[in-house]
Amino acid sequence: MLLSSLVKKIGSRSDDRNINRLELANDVHHLKQVFDRCSKAARIGVWECNLADERLSWTDMVYELFDIEPGTPLVRSEIVAMYSPAALLELQRLRSDAIEQQGGFSLDAEIVTHKGNRRWIRITATVECEDGRPVRVSGLKQDVTAEVMLLEEIRRRADFDHLTGLANRFRFHERLGGLCASETGCALLLVDLDGFKRVNDILGHQTGDVCLVETANRLSAAAENADLVSRVGGDEFAVIYNGASIHQIEAAAARIVAALQWDAGDGIMLGASVGIAWASPGSTSASLYEEADKAMYRAKTSGRNRFVAHRPAGDLDAA
Repeated sequence: MLLSSLVKKIGSRSDDRNINRLELANDVHHLKQVFDRCSKAARIGVWECNLADERLSWTDMVYELFDIEPGTPLVRSEIVAMYSPAALLELQRLRSDAIEQQGGFSLDAEIVTHKGNRRWIRITATVECEDGRPVRVSGLKQDVTAEVMLLEEIRRRADFDHLTGLANRFRFHERLGGLCASETGCALLLVDLDGFKRVNDILGHQTGDVCLVETANRLSAAAENADLVSRVGGDEFAVIYNGASIHQIEAAAARIVAALQWDAGDGIMLGASVGIAWASPGSTSASLYEEADKAMYRAKTSGRNRFVAHRPAGDLDAA
C-alpha cells in the first residue's frame, strides 16, 4: 500500500513543473528505510548476477546471511564454495535449466558462512532477458534456518524414540518392510530385557528410564554394522542386519547378550533374551517379526540371557 501510494504521488507530481524534489527524495528515502526494516525483520535480501561476467550485486541483508561485511567485493566462485556439495550440485542444475529455458527456480540450500556458521537459505530466482537473450539472474535470498531446524525436529520426533534416541516402532516397521520387499536378504533380532519389571517395581520408573537409555547405548555399541537399531516398545528392542552372514548375525547376538547383562542397582541383575529370524523369499515384515518373536520366547523359556535362532521345520534351533 505504501509503495502504490508513493507511485501515485510521484506520478501526480511528475506533471507539476514546480515539483518539490527534496520532498520526493525524502519519500524515496523513507521507502528505502521501510524496505530495509522489513528486509531485516524477515531476514530476506535481494541479489542479482550478471551473466556476461558473473558479477554479483547484493543488498546488505544478503551480505549478513553469508556473514560478509556489506560492500565487500564479491567473487562468485568464492560464494558458491560456501554451499554444501549437495546444494551446489542442485543449484548448478536448476540455474542451468532456468537459463536455458529463460525461466526461474527456487531452492532451499545449506551453506557454511564466511564465519563458519551453518545456515539454510531459500533462493528464488528469475532469468531476465534482453532481445530474447538471457542477460542476468536475480531474485531473493531468505534465512530459513529456523524453519528447516523445526522441520528436522518434527521429523526426528516422528522417526525416533524420544527417550533413547533410537529409531521408533514406525521407522522400524517401515525399514523392515522395505527390506523384505526388496528381497536383499535381511535378519531380524528381537531383544527383550530380562528382569526389567523388577527395576520399575522396586527402584521406580525414573530408574527404569535410566536403564532403558543405558540399554540403548549398550545395544548400539554391540550391534556393529547393523542396518537399524530400534526401540519397538517398552523394554523390547530390535536390530536389523542386511546382507550379513549367519555367523556374523549369531556373533552379534552373542555380543548383545553379553553387553546387556549388568547390575541395575540393589542387586537387580538385568539380562537379555534375543530371538533371530532370517528373511526368505516371500517373507513379509509381519511374518519375519512373528518368527523372531517366537525365537525370543524360546530364549526366555529355555533359561534367558541367551539367543535362539529360528529355523524352518526340521532344523534345530541354535543357541
